[in-house]
Amino acid sequence: MKVTTGYSKNGLPYACVEGGKRVLFIMDGLDFSHTPPSPFQVKYFSGYVKTLVGKFTIYMVRRKPGLPAGYSLKDMSDDYAVMIEELDWPVDVMGLSTGGTVAQHFAADHLELVDRLVLASTGYRLRDEARHLQWQLGQLARNGEYRAAAALMSGAVFTGVSAKIFKPVFWLIGKSMFGSSSGPSDGIIEIEAEDKHDFRERLAEIKAPTLVIGGDLDFFYPIRETAEGIPGARLVLYENAGHAAIMKSCFGKDVLAFLEENTKEKPVE
Repeated sequence: MKVTTGYSKNGLPYACVEGGKRVLFIMDGLDFSHTPPSPFQVKYFSGYVKTLVGKFTIYMVRRKPGLPAGYSLKDMSDDYAVMIEELDWPVDVMGLSTGGTVAQHFAADHLELVDRLVLASTGYRLRDEARHLQWQLGQLARNGEYRAAAALMSGAVFTGVSAKIFKPVFWLIGKSMFGSSSGPSDGIIEIEAEDKHDFRERLAEIKAPTLVIGGDLDFFYPIRETAEGIPGARLVLYENAGHAAIMKSCFGKDVLAFLEENTKEKPVE
């Protein structure tokens, strides 16, 4: 598995796992570091989508560092468009969690760049309790209480026994999750942008074939309602699963089955 990391021409941090000719462009979840994914993070995530590795060239892409105050999810989606226009588009797009809220703007505003769309553990808006939790995360990050922020996040991401197992793990790696050499401002700007996100009235503008996939106990987003608002969207909802539904052993297989269906013709040059 050959992995390269770096920044796009317009400053987006990414990791690329080389594979097949088709590109799977993954918009990563909430991130405070805005640096390229580490080798551990690439290997960790690749384990959940191992059925896709080798079949696709996979880009894991975050938001650019140094976001100005008031930067919106639409602004972030436009940044992705600039990067994707440098690739062999249209591409398959997967939006994870917060990255999925950005992906909704992207799919509606840049139709020509999207082949198929996967919205994983994400939705058209945050639930009220999730919005409050993310506000708490921002406050803890501002105060440098990174481990407390990570422990708080783990309780919302995982359910049942998994929540008890991962809470101390998250506490231990809290600084790497919520800390940054430049401070937490980029992650806080992401939180503030997502706080304003309500895409329900625009979901019908998403025209690409779409898979909405997640857990029926997701703390953060209304998964089913999001699928219902997108014309022709397919819904895969795992029973008794929370926000960490991508950890399900069948997640990669379900995504691959969707992506392997017929795709758009490439544009004629």
